[in-house]
Amino acid sequence: MGIGERGEDDKALRAARRAIALVRDAADAHFSVRLWDGSLEPLGRDVTPGLALVIASPGVLPSLLRWPSLDRVIRHYAHGRIDIEGGTILDIAAPFALDKDHRRRLRKIDKMALARTLLPLALSPADSPDASRAFEGAAGGENRKSGDNRRFINFHYDVGNDFYQLFLDPEMQYSCAHFPSWDASLEEAQRYKLDMICRKLRLKPGERFLDIGCGWGGLICHAVKTYGVTAHGVTLSTEQLAFAQEKAERLGIADRVTLELRDYRELTGTFDKIASVGMYEHIGLANIPAYFDHVRGLLAEDGLFLNHAISSRAKRRKRRIKRAELRAIQRYIFPGGELDDIGHSVAEMERARFEVHDVEALRPHYARTTQIWCERLTERREEAEALVGPETYRIWVAYLAGVSLGFQRGSLRLFQTLAGKSAKGAPPVPPTRADIYAD
Repeated sequence: MGIGERGEDDKALRAARRAIALVRDAADAHFSVRLWDGSLEPLGRDVTPGLALVIASPGVLPSLLRWPSLDRVIRHYAHGRIDIEGGTILDIAAPFALDKDHRRRLRKIDKMALARTLLPLALSPADSPDASRAFEGAAGGENRKSGDNRRFINFHYDVGNDFYQLFLDPEMQYSCAHFPSWDASLEEAQRYKLDMICRKLRLKPGERFLDIGCGWGGLICHAVKTYGVTAHGVTLSTEQLAFAQEKAERLGIADRVTLELRDYRELTGTFDKIASVGMYEHIGLANIPAYFDHVRGLLAEDGLFLNHAISSRAKRRKRRIKRAELRAIQRYIFPGGELDDIGHSVAEMERARFEVHDVEALRPHYARTTQIWCERLTERREEAEALVGPETYRIWVAYLAGVSLGFQRGSLRLFQTLAGKSAKGAPPVPPTRADIYAD
């Protein structure tokens, strides 16, 4: 580093320290900031020892000050210029995301004084936010064409089964667990979830069961082994299909399980019971009416359909504006993903001539599920980086932490909706839910 560069860096360091001092009293955060020279600046009066937000390069802050955006934060984080030490993103972000008092204190910061303090940083050389693993194309699913769903799914799952096994349970359930108690393990909660879905559907021996978006086969294998059904599963992921086929063979139930690499729109036949767990988010809002119409056409007259889906909060205005967080998820994790609100979902089910029998909210269950996934993946960082590289690992940890915070805040919801075909007379469910909870 030349004399001029060293002088610029010294100016930037002094400006960063003055800015932290200005923010410290108002923020009173529980962590420190480690600057690029290795120095540690507490961001509150009583910080957690060892917990720090790391700014590893002097060009990060100028980059964000000149062109502030969540996308730039993600890309700098993916390349290690921003990092967390002594904890996870949840440890740093949760109080600010969930505690209104923290946000109120931040509003008391003298903005003009802070701007003057940050000016030398804004004029310093900035790091370019290098491109990271991202979906090439219309990640928002706009004007999606035939075959786009397969491209979206393959992008998400091409990180490989070994990567998912680092943080999922043995059943490879990549959807919301259902905790019978808050001290239950993830493994217990995922088994409970599988069984509750089967109980809600009132599965019986000999019935024909369809799982749309069957993942790694956990639900169909449980339904066949425990409830004696014959199951058919479809997925668009070659990685998942191979795993599910091997699992059915290993469990000795391959004669009662069929699996296909197939789009749900290509399905034909009639099924007594149908489940769709974590697939609804991928179909696109414009395709919801056709989706429910098609599923209804596959369902037997006295059958039951369970739709398990992440939801957004209903908007006051009809026009949907995508939040920066959703755009980031679509670009880096789930291209094509779009969230409906539960009111609209139920209305569309009724328009498709379903009769809705039950709706259960599981929001806090998914907050806990994704928190555990984030913690498990963080604990196995070295293995994850060896499998997918540091950038992909970082993006996934950030995604899981952000989603957990979204569910904790209530901006994300999750519902299981049970429905049958509209009909006169008694519906195909008992008069109470008692049978679901009976031993």
